Amino acid sequence: MKSESIDEIVGAVTVMRELASGVPVTAEHAVDIVGTGGDGANLFNVSTASALVVAAAGGVVAKHGNRGVSSKSGSADLLEAAGVNLELTAAQVARCIDDLGVGFMFAPMHHSAMKHAIGPRKALGMRTIFNILGPMTNPAGVKKQLIGVFSKALLRPVAEVLQRLGAAHIMVVHSEDGLDEISLAAPTHVCELNNGQITDYVITPEQLGVQSQVLAGLEVDSAEQSLALIRDALGKRDTQAGQKAADMLALNAGAAIYVADLASSLKQGVDMAEDAIYSGLALEKLRELSSFSNYIDADLEGTQS
Repeated sequence: MKSESIDEIVGAVTVMRELASGVPVTAEHAVDIVGTGGDGANLFNVSTASALVVAAAGGVVAKHGNRGVSSKSGSADLLEAAGVNLELTAAQVARCIDDLGVGFMFAPMHHSAMKHAIGPRKALGMRTIFNILGPMTNPAGVKKQLIGVFSKALLRPVAEVLQRLGAAHIMVVHSEDGLDEISLAAPTHVCELNNGQITDYVITPEQLGVQSQVLAGLEVDSAEQSLALIRDALGKRDTQAGQKAADMLALNAGAAIYVADLASSLKQGVDMAEDAIYSGLALEKLRELSSFSNYIDADLEGTQS
């Protein structure tokens, strides 16, 4: 990517951040886990489920997301299927984050200027510049992120944009099998920004204590299918796909725990993620988010009546 293209993206991100309805989050370790989408894999919602795992492990997650454009299930579609109230104010999302350690910022609620792009994006059904801008315009202004990108060519440019915008600790990832996630089935290329320095390296599941497995069984056709698989992965893991999904979540949530500086290494982060999954705390976090997001909305209405 040309340097002027990076300049243009920095400018676009800056404008979107300035126009966003900000969410007041003060936690030093606050992190976001987000992907550009557009990888065409139609896997279950890895980033969104990973956010629950990170919160269950003691992290603070300000999750930013939207409905699916090129995928069968976007983060908003999944959480809506789970009963989470998407239409919260910035203050209500902040309450979720403060009280539960996780909150969801539905992009159209915070980037009102972008609402007009929703229809055309959906109609196009393909990657646009908004796939790249969205992950870098978190309304809570988090300085720590795990970002998946749909192309290896985007790894360093995204890291350089966030470096110039003052990010603290970032991992930008793209797997050799084409995912905008850390893959369970192939090596994953990483561009890490930490303390102002950018480093490039490759990781494998085995390096993090997880056995590589093919991705078969992790594809979904709807938000409901994704939710069922996530509940199995975070619950009793009654199916082979559920166990496989749990391993995939451990890798990605573990990386986010590391990026949040709650673990001193990726391996320690994965270990912490596994504890949150196998203890049942991550599944409980999903129930809490669903209940609390509706409670605070009703509670606010009650105080206004």
